[in-house]
Amino acid sequence: MLSELYQKLEQRWGEMVEIRRHLHKHPELSFQEKNTAKYIAEYYRDIGIDVRENVGGNGLVATIKGRLPGKTVGLRADFDALPIQDEKDVEYKSTVPGVMHACGHDGHTATLLVLGKTLNEYRNQLQGTIKLIHQHAEEYAPGGAKPMIEDGCLEGIDVIFGTHLWATEKLGKILFRTGPIMAAADRFEVVIKGSGGHGAQPHKTKDAIVAGAQLITDLQQIVSRRVNPIDPAVVTVGSFVADNAFNVIADSAKLIGTVRTFNPEVRDFIETEIEQIIKGVALSFGCEFEYRFERGYPAVVNHSEETQLLIESAAEIDEVHNVEEIELQMGGEDFAYYLERVKGTFFFTGAAPENADTLYPHHHPRFDINEKALLIAAKTLASATLHYQKKHAEPGITARK
Repeated sequence: MLSELYQKLEQRWGEMVEIRRHLHKHPELSFQEKNTAKYIAEYYRDIGIDVRENVGGNGLVATIKGRLPGKTVGLRADFDALPIQDEKDVEYKSTVPGVMHACGHDGHTATLLVLGKTLNEYRNQLQGTIKLIHQHAEEYAPGGAKPMIEDGCLEGIDVIFGTHLWATEKLGKILFRTGPIMAAADRFEVVIKGSGGHGAQPHKTKDAIVAGAQLITDLQQIVSRRVNPIDPAVVTVGSFVADNAFNVIADSAKLIGTVRTFNPEVRDFIETEIEQIIKGVALSFGCEFEYRFERGYPAVVNHSEETQLLIESAAEIDEVHNVEEIELQMGGEDFAYYLERVKGTFFFTGAAPENADTLYPHHHPRFDINEKALLIAAKTLASATLHYQKKHAEPGITARK
């Protein structure tokens, strides 16, 4: 059945591209994806697939029940966009000012929609059940995965697979990792409260800018001197604001940053260490402070057996030239929440544009993908699904060839 399924997906690659470009032209921000959710629901209903809407917000779950008994497999795709102005000169450029699909979620959605359509046509030969999880709000914590899970999107699911189109890796690559693959992503915010004054009389002030600058420097010592070098970690201050006239010493400064970790103990340690360093800096400068640490997504941790199945499944696909282990990625993903509850694996599908002078990274205004990767992603997810069902089939139960 797989070979027939592959051929059908090849015939529908043009449909994947058409859907992806439609979504690219009409992006919606996290938690605002009303029209995209409506588009997904209508697509499934038009082809006779049952779909549940408003799952944990704007999420959807479509269900395909095979004729033969078997396990329940979840396949997930996200569909939100980013607050970035699209600077590409292409026909499918975003029509929404300041909003674009700069991370490939439009491609994820197109892939899963057409894969679902194709799998549904083979439901009389399928084992078990397939749940197609279309998730809203991956880009913005607290994200869409957690409320969707709380609303039952994982009920009955035995395994889950998900992929991310990866625009900086060559087409034909499938990138995997057993165990941790993406980092926990947290956010911290600090307000230094000093006492402002005239720029010519610093001795009469408590300079929040100088205190903030010292804090930034001291925070770098957490990873370099206080965290075990074998534990990957990042502490980054991404925003430092103390807006004033050129001749005024600021009485307050605001710093916002991110922490990336894999080890839960290191995650706890860094949260505490940041506060201790802030206290020390504030005391030395005679300032007060406010500190808030917001837990984001936990680390994405793949399960070994399911990752091995993914490796073997991907290797059988003609368009896949390399199945490679990827290094740890410090980016975050709320797919982590699914893997905390059911077994599964999350992998990357190479999607670098062909003949591009520059490979623009994810979240860049000129970000784009190689649309041929949609077909590879669809085939890989299909292969993993059917191989999993075959491996866990009841004695005497096999899918028809």
